[in-house]
Amino acid sequence: MNTQISPLLTIGALAKRAGVAIDTIRYYEREGLLPEPSRRPSGYRSYGEGTVAQLRFIRRAKTLGFTLEEIRELLALSADRQRGVKAVKRRAQQRLADIEARIAELDRVRAGLAELVDACPGHGAPEQCPILRALVGEERP
Repeated sequence: MNTQISPLLTIGALAKRAGVAIDTIRYYEREGLLPEPSRRPSGYRSYGEGTVAQLRFIRRAKTLGFTLEEIRELLALSADRQRGVKAVKRRAQQRLADIEARIAELDRVRAGLAELVDACPGHGAPEQCPILRALVGEERP
């Protein structure tokens, strides 16, 4: 019988495998996103392969705009066999709505700034510059 046990990783090896900094791992442990690791007799942390997957999950969720609190919820929901998928979808829908609202706001800001840039001749007295006047509140972007 060939039972193969995956080797435990040091914090440095874990960081390298997951593509994060060592300080990030420690921070996620303090924040409760990662479980407290087992310790070697020397006191060094030991991690299994599951922690690599958890770190990748956290990193990808952050890339999608989830906050650490939301990621903590997603991790808990991922273990919920009954309601997890439905709740995860709901959280993702909420995140998508937030992103769409931010995009709409950025589009509004972009349009206002483009209007000011178009109105500015790029020369003359500073007090006549529509951009500067808008910034001091004399014109509305």
